[in-house]
Amino acid sequence: MREFLNIFSLEGKKAVIMGGAGVLGSAIAKGLGKAGAGVAICDIADTTSVVADLKKEGVEAKGYYVDVMDKGKIEYCRDEVLRDFGRVDILLNAAGGNMPEATTSKDLSFFDLPLSGLEKVIGLNLFGGAILPCQVFGKTMVENKEGGSIINISSMNAFRPLTRIPGYSAAKAAVSNFTQWLAVHFAKEYNKNLRVNAIAPGFFITHQNRYLLVDKEGNFTERGKAVIAHTPMGEFGKPDDLVGVCIWLSSSAARFVTGVVVPVDGGFSVYSGV
Repeated sequence: MREFLNIFSLEGKKAVIMGGAGVLGSAIAKGLGKAGAGVAICDIADTTSVVADLKKEGVEAKGYYVDVMDKGKIEYCRDEVLRDFGRVDILLNAAGGNMPEATTSKDLSFFDLPLSGLEKVIGLNLFGGAILPCQVFGKTMVENKEGGSIINISSMNAFRPLTRIPGYSAAKAAVSNFTQWLAVHFAKEYNKNLRVNAIAPGFFITHQNRYLLVDKEGNFTERGKAVIAHTPMGEFGKPDDLVGVCIWLSSSAARFVTGVVVPVDGGFSVYSGV
């Protein structure tokens, strides 16, 4: 049995985690590292504490500064990673998020959403959160004879658009479509062994969405209560709930899987409410 489970091993693989200092990115980074991968934590935020925690767990890890909205800085980050790790087998694009300026509310109607806010959210989640890193790191990964795995982060919004967040919903729908397009493009034009997939988390409380789901006293907002009511498993996801699917998609266990978007949502996407 243990020998069979080796198909999930990432021993000797090198993984790049964009947005690796975030709540979800750091949890997935730890999971990939514990499965055997060396991990490059790349973020515009300080990566020191995340890298230190990973090293305490026995994971090979190093932190890198990157601005996912600046292709030149992504290229510089890639060159540093290649210098230190020698190769890239796994790319996880976990940078993204929403902001109040792109969210409708009692004080900000859809008609008054500023273009600047919508551009920032769509740019961060689509271009910085998927396309630009795939361009930069993908150019290196297509040269891997044995291929590799790119994992983008989509969202429940790509399946069922949610109220109040039009920019984020549009961006994540585009991430799903881009994931499918890139899977075909890489397989047909460059390397059939370089797979591109996405995961679509359900509701996880992060720094970017906390204001929508939890009030200042720590109680669920009406929106938070509605989410729980429409999630058959009756709870918000925990960051570690994303680890297993990412190990699977990164490993040879998913050798023949490309172009899919996997929901990790406690059943939210399949529940009609009746």
